[in-house]
Amino acid sequence: MLSSADIATLWLTFKVASLATLIMLIVGTPLAWWLARTTSRFKGICNALVALPLVLPPTVLGFYLLVMLGPKGPIGRLTNDLGWGTLPFTFGGLIVASVLYSLPFVVQPLQTSFAAIGRQPLEAAATLRAGPLDTFFSVVIPLAKPGFMTATILGFAHTVGEFGVVLMVGGNIPDKTRVVSVQIYNHVEALEYEQAHWLAGGLLLFSFTVLLVLYSALKTHPVAHQLK
Repeated sequence: MLSSADIATLWLTFKVASLATLIMLIVGTPLAWWLARTTSRFKGICNALVALPLVLPPTVLGFYLLVMLGPKGPIGRLTNDLGWGTLPFTFGGLIVASVLYSLPFVVQPLQTSFAAIGRQPLEAAATLRAGPLDTFFSVVIPLAKPGFMTATILGFAHTVGEFGVVLMVGGNIPDKTRVVSVQIYNHVEALEYEQAHWLAGGLLLFSFTVLLVLYSALKTHPVAHQLK
């Protein structure tokens, strides 16, 4: 059965995933809209930067985040000057690492949905004298609702399953930065296979349920079907 330490890691994991997903939606929505609409020559570079965590080993991303967020890194010096301290091995560091690592899973479904809308609905809204913000909230968001649902589910689920990045940046501090994937590693390392089975089986069931809900939704709403 699950111990109190296991339950604490589950609570922390879902707390990190929920907050990180909210931040990714706030940051990723305007970024995805720009990528879907722009003709800038920098679009390819931005797409590559956003998708980089998909192909980059998590430990590589975690290492460079650790350097940049550390006391001698540019971001670390800035946070120290602001009186916030350094982010590695803190809850804030987990959030930053999770957002950067899972951002492609939010941006790409939104970008695909925005691109699928086309120009006609936007032009129709413009003829009715709707402003850009009014058009976005009244026309774009309802039409891109499947994309938002896909982005939320994938972003949350991917954050829950992170290991390498969160271990590098957050460490393994009980009740502070120890998430469920790290706890499974601890159980396996201690040959506590029964406890590892409970946590790993729970994540397996969670992941299957997420994918089942996602693909069932995509069958009903084909606007967001082009996942990269």
